Amino acid sequence: MSSVAKIFKYIFNSDYRFLQNANRGGYKKWSDERLVRRRYRAVLHRELNLENPQRFSEKMQWLKLHDHQERYSVIVDKVAAKKHIADLVGEEYVVPTLGVWDSFDEINFDELPEQFVLKCTHDSASYVICRDKSRFDKKKAKKRLEQALKINFYYRNREWPYRNVPPRIIAEVYLSDTNQNEAGCSLVDYKFFCFDGVPKAMFISKECGDTHVTDWFDMEYNHLPIKMANPHADVPPAKPEKFEDMVRLATILSQNYPQIRVDFYQVNGKLYVGELTLYHSGGFFEIHPEEWDIKMGGWISIDGIKTCNLDQTHFDSK
Repeated sequence: MSSVAKIFKYIFNSDYRFLQNANRGGYKKWSDERLVRRRYRAVLHRELNLENPQRFSEKMQWLKLHDHQERYSVIVDKVAAKKHIADLVGEEYVVPTLGVWDSFDEINFDELPEQFVLKCTHDSASYVICRDKSRFDKKKAKKRLEQALKINFYYRNREWPYRNVPPRIIAEVYLSDTNQNEAGCSLVDYKFFCFDGVPKAMFISKECGDTHVTDWFDMEYNHLPIKMANPHADVPPAKPEKFEDMVRLATILSQNYPQIRVDFYQVNGKLYVGELTLYHSGGFFEIHPEEWDIKMGGWISIDGIKTCNLDQTHFDSK
């Protein structure tokens, strides 16, 4: 989309304008409920049912607003989460850390290997990959990461566990699988959706250049018709070598969560836990066919969850 087209869309499309402003951290004075209702309508073009949630995305919004436990902030902090995972399943499943710093200028690049990944610890998707240190653009990396360090990720989707996570930068070992190593392709992701300690569905995500395919499976590795944003592959991927180990670890790591996503990488025969995610895509996504949206929503039990004290201030949500 051209710059002129974006300007016109910003002026005349209220949903687009809202999302652009929200993504920049706007609407900080709005209550959590007001923000999630407005974002839900802007993204999915329907009203959010919080009074009697049925869809998967509706129940995720309900959990964001009601299920507040301090331990959730541990798993969204990329430093604290590593210790949490190691304590539960073993350090061998944790991607090795090369360093943690409060600012970009503290990083001593001479001490880092030729390949590494830099990430912000307090948000999602703020990362820089270095595949060749001699060509690494430090200026560009600094700008990206320092901008992210200034943003409280909580305000974007009101995922409250992020609210008080200290902003830092972490360096991790760069993972590369010789069996998956294709030009322009990222590591294959294995993402398990778990409910009260029971993995029930997972998807395999592969991204190569502009092509991004996602295939869903149950725990018997039957291919499922579920689609979110991406199409299925022309040929469904073969069952991962470590599939049973992934199911076992996902079961351990998802205990005592109404729902959580457990992500894995399989690299040169070794298994790593990528991250634990409480709110897939912030809870703002469409599931097709619709019957699976309702079915997956039914897997989340909100009965008996002690609700937090919500901001009772009333706002006009327009």
